[in-house]
Amino acid sequence: MQVSVRDNNVDQALRALKKKLQREGVFREMKLKQHFEKPSEKKARETAEAIRRQRKLARKKLQRENGM
Repeated sequence: MQVSVRDNNVDQALRALKKKLQREGVFREMKLKQHFEKPSEKKARETAEAIRRQRKLARKKLQRENGM
């Protein structure tokens, strides 16, 4: 991953790098790997995340249908 620094503007480059890392899911992965997660806990978390994603998609779809 590369971020170019233009006009010695390091702050802007750092913001761009953080945004790219966030999009790639690096921060989330680091947080999850700080502690060991039992396989049963991992399965429960992934199931809950999937349910959350489905509900969010359903909400967005409903909003689009009602908005138009």
